[in-house]
Amino acid sequence: MRRITLLTDFGTADGYVAAMKGVIASIAPEAIIDDASHDIPPGDVVAASHALERYWDLYPPGTVHVVVVDPGVGSARRAIAAEAEGRYFVAPDNGVLSPVFDAAGTSIHALEDAAFRRPEVSSTFHGRDVFAPAAAHLARGAPIARLGRPIGDPVRLEAPAAVRDEAGVHGRVVHVDRFGNLITNIPGEWVEHAAEVLVAGRSVGPIRRIYADVSPGELLALVGSAGVVEIAVRDGSAAERLGVRRGTDVRVR
Repeated sequence: MRRITLLTDFGTADGYVAAMKGVIASIAPEAIIDDASHDIPPGDVVAASHALERYWDLYPPGTVHVVVVDPGVGSARRAIAAEAEGRYFVAPDNGVLSPVFDAAGTSIHALEDAAFRRPEVSSTFHGRDVFAPAAAHLARGAPIARLGRPIGDPVRLEAPAAVRDEAGVHGRVVHVDRFGNLITNIPGEWVEHAAEVLVAGRSVGPIRRIYADVSPGELLALVGSAGVVEIAVRDGSAAERLGVRRGTDVRVR
């Protein structure tokens, strides 16, 4: 029996997560269910995509990752399943699975076969009625091809790349984590000899190695665990200090 992870924007106060777990348990009672997070900001597909990117390939092959951040629930948007590097994914087709689409050997299928969903499907709770049952059947070993036809045109999130020239590197903030750290799209290996990092035109100094390289309350830039440049405040929030958000300009020179 395989492991299933759940990533949602449901929170834990209203029973929505438990409803999904109940459906999974009724179909695949031996499945191990891990809560990746239920604190994604409501409807924030980009934040969910960044969260998924952090962990999906750290789980063993056979794991089924379920992502339900679905502002288009009940609309014409497709429900999909994917397989990448031996892991499985079930999610709305809204770009949330973008981090896995370029993995080797990825296949993507529409969730079409009614045998792999609940008999009655609510127009507002596909997490319970569509995605949870599909994940449970995959965990029991159902071939992904049985869930529906293959598709080749999944929705992808825009992923702007950093650029570099004689003046340095130009990127942007692509995510703000719960600590207020500003995660950029600038690869760490591009900035080994950087003299200065600027966010929205404000200097935060050179690239540091660890947070403790500066005093509490000071701004700093460093290469974080995801291998990209991050802007932080030691023991504080860079997002609050600088008043910036996703899309803010970041330059390294």
